Amino acid sequence: MQDSWSHQTVLLTEAVQALAINPDGHYVDATFGRGGHARGILQQLSPQGRLTVFDKDPQAVAVARELAAQDARLSIRHEGFAHLSALGEGSADGLLMDLGVSSPQIDNPERGFSFRHDGPLDMRMDTTRGQSVAQWLETVDVSTLTEVIRDYGEERFAAPVAKAIDRRRQERGPLRTTRELAEVVAGAVKTREPGKDPATRTFQALRIFINAELEELQQALSASLQVLRPGGRLVVISFHSLEDRRVKQFMSGHSRPVVDRRVPFAEPAPMPLSDVSRLMPSAPEVAANPRARSAVMRVATRTGAPA
Repeated sequence: MQDSWSHQTVLLTEAVQALAINPDGHYVDATFGRGGHARGILQQLSPQGRLTVFDKDPQAVAVARELAAQDARLSIRHEGFAHLSALGEGSADGLLMDLGVSSPQIDNPERGFSFRHDGPLDMRMDTTRGQSVAQWLETVDVSTLTEVIRDYGEERFAAPVAKAIDRRRQERGPLRTTRELAEVVAGAVKTREPGKDPATRTFQALRIFINAELEELQQALSASLQVLRPGGRLVVISFHSLEDRRVKQFMSGHSRPVVDRRVPFAEPAPMPLSDVSRLMPSAPEVAANPRARSAVMRVATRTGAPA
């Protein structure tokens, strides 16, 4: 399957280097996308090395299968990274997560992720299962819709947007396309940061909610402590504050020694993560790929301590 929608991998070299690859090891790319990071990892592996990739998107899985047909070291799982624990305890030498939506998903109008292109109001990462955004918006109540837009989009006009969507569906029927939704949101959001479309936060909120992205991220982070071998690296690239906040809190919370105040002179309990660091894209990368501007990469090392 030849994919006509291009994707420029963010922090490609830095992410592969952060994994500190053992050529004979087993690595996991939990978000295959279009395979930029996966190909970089494979280049570092010996004939004995292995790479397992996860992705919910059928189009991404099709690209992965093409690659796997040429490289027997690659195995594919058509599912979200919430299922990482199925790999087994201590089975991976490194784990990479590149979060969010990929450029081919945004740029293809048929996927319904973008307010810049008119298309079906879908937004599902996995188009083979679950409700589309259009289907969910048909029946959701205003209170729940307000909460979703506020909590997942950090939209201060969440209530006016939700009421405008409700008014639109009562007067003219269900919303079916991205353009219809973008127009409704634009009428409800009175001010926005310079250069930012009024629909940005609402589209983000609906995408994150319909794909349960934050819940899956939390499950995957927890599973990483079981899947990674001691010395293995956890590398996570995020693109907005809701994701990055959870990654930061997870790594920080599992790397800071906890002192038992009841026994103040005892050694702190060992923590499962160490050597936490953060990296941002370079200025030249952002200039070449504006979508990299919001990326944050966080890295941690799995210790020998129990999770």
